[in-house]
Amino acid sequence: MSQKSALFSIGSGAALWGIIGFFVTYLYNIGFTPAQVVSLRVLSASLLLGGYLLSKGRRYFKIKAGDSRYFIGTGIISIVLFNWCLFSAIEETSISVASILLYTAPAFVTILSRVIFKESLTMRKVSALMITFTGCALVVGIIPHSDQSISMYGLLLGLGSGLFYALYSIFGKFALQHYDSLTVTFYTFAFASIAVVPVSGLWNELPSFLSVSTWIYVLGLGLISTMLPFILYTKGLSFVESSKASIIATIEPVVATLMGFLVFKEQLTFWQYAGVGLVITAVIVVQESKKDSSAIPRETEKSAANQLQG
Repeated sequence: MSQKSALFSIGSGAALWGIIGFFVTYLYNIGFTPAQVVSLRVLSASLLLGGYLLSKGRRYFKIKAGDSRYFIGTGIISIVLFNWCLFSAIEETSISVASILLYTAPAFVTILSRVIFKESLTMRKVSALMITFTGCALVVGIIPHSDQSISMYGLLLGLGSGLFYALYSIFGKFALQHYDSLTVTFYTFAFASIAVVPVSGLWNELPSFLSVSTWIYVLGLGLISTMLPFILYTKGLSFVESSKASIIATIEPVVATLMGFLVFKEQLTFWQYAGVGLVITAVIVVQESKKDSSAIPRETEKSAANQLQG
């Protein structure tokens, strides 16, 4: 996969993540709780992906027992805890505040990637991070209306959601050194399902599954906004630096905002349009030129290539 194709794959995955609000909103209206929606998301995605992998060959299911630690990282530490922190932050603060704190994730990824993978921290990346953060703040409406106050607990929950969201890129990078992106994605959701479904109380909503519309929304949630985007993002992550991938993925809130406007008739302000423009600008800025890319040491490039081949 070329660099351009990898960037397109990551951006497409993020766009599909951005429309998740459509399915989640209708599932909430049916009566499902946030924890149950998370369970439906990871369980449906693991079942759908499992069926897909069976058609491709059982080799995708083969992993070493010791490598389970990677999927505990991507599935439980990242996916489950990220969702718990996000939903709790929304309850403690507001959707806007929780959303902007969630998109501190690129900053966490850039810092962690610098420490763990020795990825270069260029001026282009730093600029893209600043533009992204400002753009997201404009999209969710915190700027210029910055007089909102939140509790320390709410702040920690929001930052926690950003951190755990960021950790998927980190754990995923390690897992991709040993396994195909399809294997990584499947076991991420399988481990998440094992952790969250037993405590979700999903069985209390069995009557809701008698409705065809419920199954349509669950299928959309599991396939369109979970399985496909994670496959696309994880595949692209195999060929792109974690920090760059996480910044490109911030196109998600832009898509979510536009979907709210087009589907739910939510009105956008001038500042929200400005935020959309800034996030798109950041996606363009982060696509480093060959001259900038050369700042990465040769030894680091060779080491990364050998790890991926191993």
